[in-house]
Amino acid sequence: MKIIPVPCLEDNYAYIIIDEATKEGAAVDPVEPDKVLGVAKENGVELKSVLTTHHHWDHAGGNEKIKELVPGIRVYGGSLDNVKGCTNKVENGDRLSIGKDINILALHTPSHTKGHISYYLTGKAEEDPAVFTGDTLFVAGCGKFFEGTAEQMYQSLCVTLASLPQPTRVYCGHEYTVKNLQFARTVEPENAKIAHKLSWAQQQRQAGLPTIPSTIEEELETNPFMRVDLPEVQEKVGCKSPVEALGEVRQRKDNWRG
Repeated sequence: MKIIPVPCLEDNYAYIIIDEATKEGAAVDPVEPDKVLGVAKENGVELKSVLTTHHHWDHAGGNEKIKELVPGIRVYGGSLDNVKGCTNKVENGDRLSIGKDINILALHTPSHTKGHISYYLTGKAEEDPAVFTGDTLFVAGCGKFFEGTAEQMYQSLCVTLASLPQPTRVYCGHEYTVKNLQFARTVEPENAKIAHKLSWAQQQRQAGLPTIPSTIEEELETNPFMRVDLPEVQEKVGCKSPVEALGEVRQRKDNWRG
């Protein structure tokens, strides 16, 4: 299983997932289809499907064009999300595959949008799994609750995604890592892992390199939105429950000017 990030627009990521045995591939959120198809061609990959995380234009906006450019391509999207160009609607728990070795589990992770889907991928036994989290989970952050609640985001982040195996690689929809970690430091100023990862992320960006993937393990150590189960984090933000703390941290992030 090979995963190639394709930077799009100002700070979006599309991805190409390749089954190396068959050279079959899927594109995640290919908002700039020409760019994504160019990378696929360079790697000798035949794109058979599109995995759309949610309906926002900067994720689903390339679907109609990629269908014109690749006749017969399957476009997957959440059944509750009204994804542009969708040919195959997916529900929580649906299973898909790419080529011979890659299996995909669709996970409903609502709040940013009501039908948001994260795609959990497993390849060969020796490979770490991967999850494409769109705008639900960012490195050290989470999406705004545009169509949902703190309760839903808690379920999506701290129940559904947090329960994936810790080595799972996290591929998110935007390059927001430096800002997210700067904010995380305001919530937990003494968390050494946040400080260390921030310094690494700044070096990556200065070198023009991405900060993805993260891992579920790293997110549980550094992402304030995934740490709201911890009594010390609840205490820091003056809340008595994880859901209340998540809402409070999101509100602080919305008002934070960095």
